[in-house]
Amino acid sequence: MPELKNLTVLAMGGHSLLDASRPPTVANQFDVTAQALSPVVDLIEQGENLVVVHGNGPQVGFLQLRSELSRDRIHEVPLDSLVADTQGSIGYMIQRALREELRRRGLMKKVATVITEVEVSAQDHAFEEPTKPIGRFYTKEQVERLEAERGWQMINDSNRGYRRVVPSPSPKRIVQIDIIESLVEQGVVVICCGGGGIPVVRRPDGDIDGMEAVIDKDRTSTLLAVELNAKRFVITTGVDAVYKDFLTDQPVRIPEMDVEEVRALAREGHFPPGSMRPKMEAAVYFCNRNPGEVIVCKPEDLVGALQRTTGTRIQKERS
Repeated sequence: MPELKNLTVLAMGGHSLLDASRPPTVANQFDVTAQALSPVVDLIEQGENLVVVHGNGPQVGFLQLRSELSRDRIHEVPLDSLVADTQGSIGYMIQRALREELRRRGLMKKVATVITEVEVSAQDHAFEEPTKPIGRFYTKEQVERLEAERGWQMINDSNRGYRRVVPSPSPKRIVQIDIIESLVEQGVVVICCGGGGIPVVRRPDGDIDGMEAVIDKDRTSTLLAVELNAKRFVITTGVDAVYKDFLTDQPVRIPEMDVEEVRALAREGHFPPGSMRPKMEAAVYFCNRNPGEVIVCKPEDLVGALQRTTGTRIQKERS
């Protein structure tokens, strides 16, 4: 795809669309989403073309619990369909909030959500060793029954309780990439690849099957950013920047890094799994395939991060 001026792929975490101090009702989720997207509209107002990818960890957990609690009354829903459900519901919230705020500011910009499948390999090692915790916590007494009755694999998650783990394979191909490219070229704000995409594998006959798995949202987002030849890949998270010694009493904020510095800090153990490591792996992937930049920041700091006053900026080599 030819480079589109000021194209930014924005990866938003699912937790940024929830407020832990408020019950996660649908009405509250709409309200929190509208607040979270105000800085996104600021970027659009400044001339940025945006593609938005959202996480879905908490939301897919809600749906799985609902399916589990109703399993004696109605069929359970497989994980790939739950991801699709969250793409639709969260995409609806995001596109509605964006469209209404754009309208209030007099910005004539169209918004569309694409329900997106992402191909993975059936031979991915992740299917042999599931590692991604999802859903609610269970007691030790419940684990044996769940493993026997439902074939689930369970782990002790940080001594907080036991959770189901599922495969998290690497994304290989975004099925709807041509549609996404077409919408982007028309200037549409596209919401796609939600939750990392619906995990699917392609059979030898060309048909696609959904998989009981989840794909890391940051990995899919960086694949999308490379495919779209984006100028910038932005990851919003719960901290204001990338830090060295983050878990110590003397964390050091890092305003700028290059790929070799990211790798060196990763080797020293500064980016543990389940926190900053996937984001740094995504940043390296993007920078090694694209001359653009990666920015890591809080959602509310988007404008300042693009102006280099907040967040962390990563490039292949320092300019």
